[in-house]
Amino acid sequence: MRRRHTLMDSPIGPLTLVAADSALSGVFMTDHRHMPAPETFGTRSDDPFPDVIAQLDAYFRGELREFDLPLHMAGTEFQRLVWGALLTIPYGETRSYGDLAQAIGRPGASRAVGLANGKNPISIVVPCHRVIGADGSLTGYGGGLANKQRLLALESANATAPEGTLF
Repeated sequence: MRRRHTLMDSPIGPLTLVAADSALSGVFMTDHRHMPAPETFGTRSDDPFPDVIAQLDAYFRGELREFDLPLHMAGTEFQRLVWGALLTIPYGETRSYGDLAQAIGRPGASRAVGLANGKNPISIVVPCHRVIGADGSLTGYGGGLANKQRLLALESANATAPEGTLF
């Protein structure tokens, strides 16, 4: 499997994009918790990323609500199950860890769901930022709580409008 990476500017700071062959396998923010060692990202190349960058730019402008990209989600079977469930959370909405555990048929696994959610390597595109505490509080986020809040605010501001921008 050939790995490549590039950097893109975004309203929440630089993003490192990683591809495994031609599929997106990572979107990492500066100081991202659980970020793999940079030497695992492969060579720097913009070749596999024009669609990713275009879709992320449209997302940040409030014009894109659902990504259409090939994804390579490398993780355990349980992590991939959780990450797949994240993809079903609609733009502008949130779910609790308990809701997500229920959705995957593991109602007692809220804590495990939280751990898997925190290790999601494809931030934003696989919307782990849409998962909150049972009481509605913003809980941990690999890219930092300030970025989680900004992403949720972006989606909230644009959820009912056809177009818009927050940043």
